[in-house]
Amino acid sequence: MTESPPDPIDASRPTLKTIAAATGLAIATVSRALKDAPDIGEETKRRVRETALKLGYRPNRAGVRLRTGKTNVIALVLSTETDVMNHTSQLIYSIAAALRGTAYHLVVMPFFPDEDPMSPIRYLVETESADGVILNQTTPDDPRIRYMAERGFPFATHGRTDMGLDHPYFDYDNEAFARAGVRELARRGRKRLLLVAPPRGHNYARHMITGFMEETALQGAVFEVLTTATSDSGSTRIEAAVVERLNQANPPDGLVVGSTTAAMAAVAGAETTGRQIGRDFDLVAKEAISFLHRFRRGIIVFHEDVGRAGEFLARAVMAAIERRAPEQGQFIDTPTNFKSD
Repeated sequence: MTESPPDPIDASRPTLKTIAAATGLAIATVSRALKDAPDIGEETKRRVRETALKLGYRPNRAGVRLRTGKTNVIALVLSTETDVMNHTSQLIYSIAAALRGTAYHLVVMPFFPDEDPMSPIRYLVETESADGVILNQTTPDDPRIRYMAERGFPFATHGRTDMGLDHPYFDYDNEAFARAGVRELARRGRKRLLLVAPPRGHNYARHMITGFMEETALQGAVFEVLTTATSDSGSTRIEAAVVERLNQANPPDGLVVGSTTAAMAAVAGAETTGRQIGRDFDLVAKEAISFLHRFRRGIIVFHEDVGRAGEFLARAVMAAIERRAPEQGQFIDTPTNFKSD
């Protein structure tokens, strides 16, 4: 029986050898450059990645797994409750951009509010469907992190924990954000402040609430945390909760809000009561993509650099997969300025 000729698509598929020939580099150098190896110069990495993209190089995943036991997959595990319009989309984009031209590609695995957050983690680890995991919305004692740490499974987190475990993370300083927001509200003469906080089970909610309460007390203002909705509750519920509170005695005149979607919902709610931002109340929010000033110029906006977070986390999890020390394993991004009308 005559052997079938090779598939013409497979025969023309670029390989490491193709990239090496195009760049004049050794195959081993090309391979290590695509893996972001620390002993390869940044200029060389850039040249190899650009050549790989130009040639349309794609690793043979099946062959890589048979040869190395790796999938070259990094899984981003996200709750469907996150702020998709502003925060999550930027995180996905920045991680994917950081992996572009490397040996790794990204898959996004969502889980739903009624689902056990451990389910996608167990699946990925037990089936070896990915080489590493990036996750967010960490809790102070996060069972997902403990599970992966105990099994030596590579991961990085967008957010810290209070578990005493040393693991790679990138976090935004939500305590500093709340403190800076309160100070600006106090500077504008606001005396009764309301926080629309993230769900209290999340670690960053604790940081934000601590900063808000302590700084408000220092400024001599009255404070409260909204109890009928969180910044993840959805626009309709947040708007209704803000309207309800504003229609009660001693309504707040300054708000600090934990997400972009919640900020728009809170402003919309306040406006249905006849209030005008900048005149009757002020509102502080944070965003990853410039948007809120297109909605209302009067919002006091702090920038959260989710793009930087995604790039950092991608590099950190690649280092964990390859069992090498990252350039930097942990980082806390502190807000330093804000935008207002």
